[in-house]
Amino acid sequence: MIGDIRETEECQLKDPMDLFHSGQVVKICAPMVRYSKLAFRTLVRKYSCDLCYTPMIVAADFVRSAKARDSEFTTNKGDHPLIVQFAAKEAQVLCDAARIICPFADGIDLNCGCPQRWAISEGYGACLINKPELVKDMVRHVRSQIDNPKFSVSIKIRIHEDLKRTVDLCQKAEAAGVSWITVHGRSIEERHQPVHYDAIKIIKQSMSIPIVANGDIKTLKDAENVHHLTEADGIMVARGLLANPAMFAGYEETPVQCIQDWVDIALEHGTPFTCFHHHLMYMMERITSKQEKKVFNVLSSTSAVLDYLNYHYGV
Repeated sequence: MIGDIRETEECQLKDPMDLFHSGQVVKICAPMVRYSKLAFRTLVRKYSCDLCYTPMIVAADFVRSAKARDSEFTTNKGDHPLIVQFAAKEAQVLCDAARIICPFADGIDLNCGCPQRWAISEGYGACLINKPELVKDMVRHVRSQIDNPKFSVSIKIRIHEDLKRTVDLCQKAEAAGVSWITVHGRSIEERHQPVHYDAIKIIKQSMSIPIVANGDIKTLKDAENVHHLTEADGIMVARGLLANPAMFAGYEETPVQCIQDWVDIALEHGTPFTCFHHHLMYMMERITSKQEKKVFNVLSSTSAVLDYLNYHYGV
């Protein structure tokens, strides 16, 4: 795959930092396991999403295995600006992954926020917020080994109970040359508790690089409120975009045209049925009755889904 796209990709790259210098709040599609793949990124870009992340990729596997690279990462010339998110715990492994990806993406992001047990037990994700020197070392290594000054190096974190520790981590990362920091306003232990937007504001006020706010943003109104509460330079959305990929364009719920666009894009990209169907289940959650969900959610083939959409929505 990587050899195949080199020709078309290199001239398409963009500087993600230009978005943060535009004076507008940057609208970002979060890294989501299984979901923020090329077809979905293509869809949200049609509806005013400025910047997209890939799902998290384990850097060591990506470096070691061509098979992992082919299955984990696909892109095309319209898929920019694009940030590839890696799970890593060693500076050189992250650098090697960044070097491989550099011709095809606009930056990398180090995952310091994933709270899943497997990630933490492997030394990845949210446990890195307790290792500020390691995070600093990883950022500095990538900065020194990637020649392209426009290639961004960002991190995505959760917060500590003691916010001074989070501010210290962020300041160390800034000193090492990090481009921006995304803050999910919950601690490692918190799942569904309210997001600490006040903490994001304190971090923003302590830094001179862009800060992106993340957590519980379901609508454009939420995004505006969170920007107001935190003064963040960007807003990153996960589930809100799954439920309504047209959210950033101001739609309150998924418009039929967006469903049509997803069908066209997913079929064109050869999206596996389960992923194709799951996205539609999320997108139609707010616009279908309980009875309709019962029928739609058990459909088991692309043709059955297409027949249903054609009959009920004219798609």
